[in-house]
Amino acid sequence: MGERLKVFVLIALLGFMAGVIAELTAEYVTPILLEILPAFFSMRYVLSGLTGACLTLVLVSIWAYITGPSEP
Repeated sequence: MGERLKVFVLIALLGFMAGVIAELTAEYVTPILLEILPAFFSMRYVLSGLTGACLTLVLVSIWAYITGPSEP
């Protein structure tokens, strides 16, 4: 049961970090990108998709690094 609790805590921590990163992205990075590339990034769904893809890559990379190989 202890290992399962560790996994839940780890996932909760990664989710919290993803939320903080998403908030910082929405507050600071998005306005800069809207100034640089207004036509492309004015489509909100494109920006949301790119942010989601980046966050997913980061979270999966962290998870894969922390868990390591499952073979002995």
